[in-house]
Amino acid sequence: MAVCAAIVGKNNSPKFFCCINPDEELNFQYKVLSSLDIIDEKLNPSNKSASENRELYLGQLYALETCKIYGYVTNTKVKLIIVVDSSNMALRDNEIRSMFRKIHAEYVDMVSNPFYIPGEPITSKSFDTSIKSIITGTV
Repeated sequence: MAVCAAIVGKNNSPKFFCCINPDEELNFQYKVLSSLDIIDEKLNPSNKSASENRELYLGQLYALETCKIYGYVTNTKVKLIIVVDSSNMALRDNEIRSMFRKIHAEYVDMVSNPFYIPGEPITSKSFDTSIKSIITGTV
């Protein structure tokens, strides 16, 4: 389904990055980090449509020849980003929303863990496994 997922903190600090193909991880990190500017633009309070629309799902941020990038922002301004391969035409908007809801639920479970230090990158192997299963569609 998706090829990459990322969680970025409210200060644009990377918290978690998961890529299906480790050889392309650096390329996807660049694309994810460049999409943060678009997310900030959509969340800008001076933008009238952003203040009227309080939905967490931001939709497609931008598309490239090889991939499409989607965004989601939690109430605490943590950004979730999914990169989908452009050749995957069967993936619909409601499936992307469902992936974001599942990733958000996993993130909430992770930060609710008493052993997690807030603000630190997420290094849990079980979290990584669950996110990979969500983005590959094996959940």
